[in-house]
Amino acid sequence: MDFALAICNKTGLPHRGIAATIALLEQGATIPFISRYRKEVTGGLDEVQIFNISQIYDSLTELQRRKQTVIQTITEQNAMTPELLARIEEITEPNELEDLYLPYKPKRRTRAAIAREQGLEPLARLIMSQNPGDPVKAAVRFLNDKVATTDDALKGAMDIAAEWVSEHPRNRNTVRNRFRREAVIESTVIKGKEDEGEKYRSYFNWSEPLRRCSSHRYLAMRRGEAEGILKVNIKIDDDSAIQKLCENILRKGGNPQSQALLHDAIADSYKRLMRPSLENEAAAEARRQADAVAISAFADNVEQLLMAPPLRGKRVMAIDPGYRTGCKIVCLDKQGFLLHNDIIFPTPPTNDRKGAARRVSNIVEVYKIDAIALGNGTASRETEEFLQSMRFPRKVEVYVVSENGASIYSASKIAREEFPDYDVTVRGAVSIGRRLIDPLSELVKIDPKSIGVGQYQHDVDQTLLKLSLDNTVTNCVNRVGVNVNTASRQLLSYVSGIGPALADNIISYRHENGDFTRRSDLKKVPRLGEKAYEQAAGFLRIPEGENPLDNTSVHPESYHIVHRMADDLGCQITELIANKELISKIEPARYISETVGLPTLTDIIRELEKPGHDPRKQAEVMEFDPNVKTIEDLRQGMILNGIVNNITDFGVFVDIGIKQSGLVHISQLSDKRVASPRDIVNIHQHVRVKVLEVDLNRKRIALTMRGI
Repeated sequence: MDFALAICNKTGLPHRGIAATIALLEQGATIPFISRYRKEVTGGLDEVQIFNISQIYDSLTELQRRKQTVIQTITEQNAMTPELLARIEEITEPNELEDLYLPYKPKRRTRAAIAREQGLEPLARLIMSQNPGDPVKAAVRFLNDKVATTDDALKGAMDIAAEWVSEHPRNRNTVRNRFRREAVIESTVIKGKEDEGEKYRSYFNWSEPLRRCSSHRYLAMRRGEAEGILKVNIKIDDDSAIQKLCENILRKGGNPQSQALLHDAIADSYKRLMRPSLENEAAAEARRQADAVAISAFADNVEQLLMAPPLRGKRVMAIDPGYRTGCKIVCLDKQGFLLHNDIIFPTPPTNDRKGAARRVSNIVEVYKIDAIALGNGTASRETEEFLQSMRFPRKVEVYVVSENGASIYSASKIAREEFPDYDVTVRGAVSIGRRLIDPLSELVKIDPKSIGVGQYQHDVDQTLLKLSLDNTVTNCVNRVGVNVNTASRQLLSYVSGIGPALADNIISYRHENGDFTRRSDLKKVPRLGEKAYEQAAGFLRIPEGENPLDNTSVHPESYHIVHRMADDLGCQITELIANKELISKIEPARYISETVGLPTLTDIIRELEKPGHDPRKQAEVMEFDPNVKTIEDLRQGMILNGIVNNITDFGVFVDIGIKQSGLVHISQLSDKRVASPRDIVNIHQHVRVKVLEVDLNRKRIALTMRGI
């Protein structure tokens, strides 16, 4: 099989670029490396396209392995022919292969198998041929000690015919296509589960065409089914499907007696053999499509969360708010290292606001705090109000930070290794503070499923979800770049070509030998060979190193090009970097070679203009309405500030400064038609919303962004 051609037909991407990408992947190149440093080879394919190529390539490789099993099984049955082998080799879809293999597939002892043992296959062939002759009279010849009557003979022959009908690829495709075009998904509540399944009330009596069923509705119904609340079925018009099969199989002028029997065999084949398996196949296909949409949405949200603006170069006080147990405080330096921890009680039941204010003010002055990261959980609004009422001894900005996953991190092995002498409350507060300083570096320590931006992430294919999320995190980490001298083990493990084992070795080497001063020193790390160095070097940064290029995304393999550029301009590299006047004099065409093209040269020049450029923006402060502290304070028509904290297919969840997030339904995002919420907003975007409805009983808030 020409894998590149098959992928080209599926994706529409250039064959040459696909073939080159496959070759690089087979050589052990990573997706970030290929997309960033091999643009000439691939024709400029980006990381999303390369990931898709990788996915399809893996599925085709699995299909090829399955073909070998099929070929071996058929050959062992002495049933392989050159024509059949050619058909197998041409197949590019798993369903096609399984349809072709079905007649040869080892089976359990079916009704058709029993009939064959009774010698009834010739009678089945007579019925299938539809030739002249009375099959009832012919059945007499097949009576024996196992077949007592002609009815038994005809019944056994029809079982064989039904299996033949079911195993024919054309017949299966006829029914399969009907499921794809006409299937209806139906959902009903199981009797007696009405109260228990209140959240599924919308699906108690639901029906719609399967092809129009959105991902979130399909997954919601399947979750309700898994919880024993709903019964879900996928159906097509049985009579119409049987009629179509008969039109395909029964020929004009055929023997009426044989055709009458064959009609019944077709109906039996459809109801007993084809419909159950193809209904399951349709459900599985719908599930795959729903999973793909949900996984894509989740990965997109995670990417936006990881790429959230960091607060660069600031000392941060982080506060994990609480009531009875108080508010946990930690102070972090600019790199996120723990300097101090404390606890205050400004909220009920203690209400020691004066004492808390004195302590916070003192800490701000002693540790030269620039910003406060306040967790958005329990007691957040009361703590925020307390902070806003204070007069700090220096300028301090207060940021509200999502706590999602902080408790999971605080109890994790990673947190215990980082802070063996502190309890979970301190670790959780540290996580909140570090999320403000550098969200990417901190959130890579937490399972992405736990950071609160998903849509049915626990219901989808977990293997595919992990693969997609790992790819998303990897792309984010490598897009930003990593300081090899300060990065955590978890952050390093996502760097192209590194992984957990080499990350451990880098950390150990750093502890034993001090900071890296040159990228080339990475080759001294145990087990970090030339291939790993090639894949990783361009994404690892060494600020204030011996070579200024080591703090850029220029790959070491291209350093000689920058040296030539500097020599041609009569300057040092240190003079060239960030000097727009000198850089503007570079003539890229002079440096094009067989291995280096204009895309790479353009990237080099762009990096020289902004060395070590961080693609993320700067963090911004959000001020919530001080009069809204709980859901009970909301009134219809209120216009509020909010932060987008989750995006789904059906709408956007917005943090308006209280415990419950409000939902802006997709229909309320804009006065114009919206195809996807992601076309309108991003995670962490600051928005203005109006309260449409407040359901106190169900703790639900309906918001709108229309007309604001």
